Amino acid sequence: MSTPPSPVRLPAGVRDFLPRAAARRRAIAERVLAELEAWGYARLITPVFECADVLERGLGADARAAALRFVEPGSGEVVALRPDFTPQVARIAATRLADVDGPLRLCYEGAVNRLTSAARGPLAQREILQAGIELIGAGGPAADAEALAVATATLAHLGVEAAPLDVGHVGFARWVLAAVAEPARTALATALGKKDRRQVARAAAGAPGDVPALAEALVGLSGPAAEVLARARVLPWPAAVLVALDELEAALAAAAELQPGAAFTVDLGEVRGFEYYTGLRFAGYARGAGDAVLRGGRYDELVGRYGRPARAVGFAVDIEAIAQAQRAAGLAPPPPSPGTLIVGVDLRYPAARVAAALRAAGVRAAIDLEAGAATDPGRLRYAAEVGWTHVLDLAAATLLDPSGGAAAAIPHAAIAAAADGDGAPLATIVRATVRRS
Repeated sequence: MSTPPSPVRLPAGVRDFLPRAAARRRAIAERVLAELEAWGYARLITPVFECADVLERGLGADARAAALRFVEPGSGEVVALRPDFTPQVARIAATRLADVDGPLRLCYEGAVNRLTSAARGPLAQREILQAGIELIGAGGPAADAEALAVATATLAHLGVEAAPLDVGHVGFARWVLAAVAEPARTALATALGKKDRRQVARAAAGAPGDVPALAEALVGLSGPAAEVLARARVLPWPAAVLVALDELEAALAAAAELQPGAAFTVDLGEVRGFEYYTGLRFAGYARGAGDAVLRGGRYDELVGRYGRPARAVGFAVDIEAIAQAQRAAGLAPPPPSPGTLIVGVDLRYPAARVAAALRAAGVRAAIDLEAGAATDPGRLRYAAEVGWTHVLDLAAATLLDPSGGAAAAIPHAAIAAAADGDGAPLATIVRATVRRS
């Protein structure tokens, strides 16, 4: 007795994207990459998986725990699917691009894969589409400002209602936490993450000097940038933290010059990622997305783990989160590019030549593989469902809109020209019809 086939299914946390959903995400990624490249960032393509021990050099504790590992059959090596692009870019910068004398501006796009905690549920997303930048070999406020400006400019071109970029610096929370012994340190970090003033005061109560007061102040040091920076400056921070405040203020001012109209909020009590980042950290939010659509910061210690110390800053855009925000904003996915399904073939106008001429002129084209009338409702419905913007009836010299629009007569001369190899006149008609519809 044969074993019945297993159900057709996907692993938890991954999904298919059908043509319209795929088109939206592809358009988002292409728009992000276009903006990044406009700022001088060159695109890399990195492997989906790497040797686990190499990849993990550049991962924080959370990312290491989230890495999906397996044994590569050919070599027996333990490898890991990338949960983050930054270590891969850092490895390339420290090895294959080590001889480049000056800052590296690099960008990327693709999927990362992460294990999800049980708290997020079995269906939490594991495969995440990202695009982002890494600016490697540059430090100080000028480099931080560029990262902030590029992030702001990128969000501005995605058709979402983005909040001002939320910016912080790990120096404040790191100094406060370093002054508190365990187990109070862990309790303080948790309380700061929740912005629970009462619990912060309790966890920091035994710390020396001004630490308790400064820890409690961090809870309220968030809001418009100028206001928060002014309130932070009058507090009794040590000299090292005041340097961080100066650098943050300079970076925000320079970013506003690089990207006129950019607005920022500041949160000096944010503790997310403080063990990974070494200075500036920032996040972007948009209406309709449940979490940040963009995250980044400075990570000066990471590149050196691959053999070449270098200061670095970067960010990643969550493509799926942007898609959620676009849907919430009522932004439709991009329309399909002009595409013509050729039916009703007449021997005077060989369909293959017409299709080839249209493709050469930049219009998608294919020949219908089934016989029948171009006006058949089933054929038109099929054409619309699979993304054709037109049905071209060669015999009747008619261009039909498969979504129910009117038919348009096509000059026989345009079809004849396409059959002779010149698809430009017919392609012009097809494009004009799309613009009118």
